[in-house]
Formats: sequence, structure tokens, C-alpha cells
Amino acid sequence: SPEIEELRSDVTEMERLLDEYLSFARGQGGESASMIDLEAFLEDIRVNAARKGTDIALDMDGPIDLRVRPAALRRCITNLVENATGHATRVRLAAQVHGTMVEITIDDDGPGIPAEQMEDAFRPFHRLDPARNQNRSGSGLGLAIARDVARGHGGDILLLESPLGGLRALIQLPV
Repeated sequence: SPEIEELRSDVTEMERLLDEYLSFARGQGGESASMIDLEAFLEDIRVNAARKGTDIALDMDGPIDLRVRPAALRRCITNLVENATGHATRVRLAAQVHGTMVEITIDDDGPGIPAEQMEDAFRPFHRLDPARNQNRSGSGLGLAIARDVARGHGGDILLLESPLGGLRALIQLPV
């Protein structure tokens, strides 16, 4: 039937989009790694978010140089910042070195996510409870892509409770 064909076509299109996103996130888009000044990099992301009216601050103890695929990492952190700003009034971005890892945190004062749902939040197209999801558009791929980018850099992302009362996204990357 025409309806089934239309659905098949939608699914094919979604698969294509997902494949594109994931190949980009895994760095198969051909982006090579280069050294960045993490403070300037995060400040740029902060300024872009602040321009959209978000109360967002950046906290760093000093310069951190990091070898990354810049466009992929920008997408990763921007996804997490946009996620936070969509649910909160205050967002705090921070970075510090812990041993062999750089830890970048995105904290918000939104409703947060119950601990038992944090892992589910990374599933592509997964939708969480309404409190964390009001008026949300988007592909449902933001966290999945962010985690893929972090893992592609030899790190990971964890979701935790934020000291601000909402959600903390913790990106760990090797120095």
C-alpha cells in the first residue's frame, strides 16, 4: 500500500541520516586531529550559547592543550550545551586535568534525569520523561553522537547529578 511505501521511505531516510551522523561522529568524515587551546575552544562555544540568551559561564584553572578532531569535538560539546540550555536557566561549563584525563563538565539547573534513566538517554531516538523533554524538537541523536565522538577520541561521557541541581554531562578525554 502507498502508506507502507511512505513509511519504508521514511525509515530509509532516517537510516541514511543516522549513518551520516555516526560516520561523522566516529571521525570517518576524514577530519584529522590537531592541537587546540581548550580554553579558547570552550569560550567560543560559551559565547555562541550566550548569544542565544543562555546564562552560561566557563570555569578553567589555566590553559589546556589537547589533540582532538576539532569539528567533531565541537559538535559533541555543542550537543551537550544545547541539551542543557533546552532544559535549564543556568549552565556552567568547566574543564580541568585529572591525571591523564581532561574532564569537561556541562552542568545545568534543570529537572535532571533519574539515575536509572541516565544510560537510556544515550540510545539513539530515545525519548525521556516529559519533564526533561518539553517542547523538544531534534533527532534524538544528540547524546548518542556526543558519546560516539568522546569514545572516538579514546574517552567517554557520563551523566551524573549536577551540583546545580540538574544534570551534569562529564566528558573524559585523554590528555
